[in-house]
Amino acid sequence: MTGDRGLPSSVIVIMTYKFQNLEIYKLALEYIDLIYSLAEKLPRSEDFNLKSQITRAGTSIVLNIAEGSTSQSDAEQSRFLGMALRSLIETVACQDVIERRKYVTVEDLRAARELGSKLFAKVQAMKRFLSHPNASEDLSARRSPVVRPS
Repeated sequence: MTGDRGLPSSVIVIMTYKFQNLEIYKLALEYIDLIYSLAEKLPRSEDFNLKSQITRAGTSIVLNIAEGSTSQSDAEQSRFLGMALRSLIETVACQDVIERRKYVTVEDLRAARELGSKLFAKVQAMKRFLSHPNASEDLSARRSPVVRPS
């Protein structure tokens, strides 16, 4: 018996969304891993303050990149990237507080700070690209949120 794609019905086809192939999305996933690792080092007294704040802001970066990638216009996608940037800045401010309170060492923060800086530059570059007059034509193939398996 075959399914709707001519494959045996026992084969499960997993669709990949286009945002999952974006470099900034992949970097944001790496960044959130570092943010969660950092948050785990915070004292319990920060569970409902810094720990919660930095993980929510870090998660927001990933989610806004994903949500913006399915936008109907470049301006709308750029708006979501702007929200991702603001959330990234929020994680940086949290790291400043964490460092100032001496919850972790400067070395413990290094990887997150470096990747955060790289991610910020890449998201900014994508925002600039989207403001280019021909960006819609260049991105027309990316408008569909799903990549169909071959």
